[in-house]
Amino acid sequence: MILVELKPLNCAADADIENLLDQAFGTDRFARTAYRVRAGLRPLAKLSFSAWDGAALVGVLQSWAVALAGDDGSRHPLVMVGPVAVSPVAQRGGMGKQMMAHMLAIAGDAAGGALMLVGDAPYYSRFFGFDTAATAGWRLPGPFDPARLLARPIGGHLPPALPGMIVGDPQRR
Repeated sequence: MILVELKPLNCAADADIENLLDQAFGTDRFARTAYRVRAGLRPLAKLSFSAWDGAALVGVLQSWAVALAGDDGSRHPLVMVGPVAVSPVAQRGGMGKQMMAHMLAIAGDAAGGALMLVGDAPYYSRFFGFDTAATAGWRLPGPFDPARLLARPIGGHLPPALPGMIVGDPQRR
């Protein structure tokens, strides 16, 4: 396992973060539906951070204030986790797990809502307790695989098991 120093996200220059995200996910990443949900939002400072190997930025984890806008008119705050990005030269060293574990350790007090993400269900279920139990009726503003729309409770906040659209929540910071 590569041991890195985790720092606030704002310790990394925006251009360096974007470069790392391009390396990890490709320059076409903006076409993904998750980017539509996050459009116009800023990452949540308390739940987003950068990973450093000395002076080199080698990872980022960003979290975002979103909500489930229920079909019944209700609104339920959530935190969208991701992207979780690791530099290609540092992948397979456990850094992604290290960043997720750190985020989960502090999210209980800071999240203000259950956690959700779009990701690999076997991985995020096995290591971090995310599943599809509450997300069957959730929609995103674009194409997505329902098997990859995952959620988990945190800090007493349960994912709402009702139909609705995941939307950005710019009022929460």
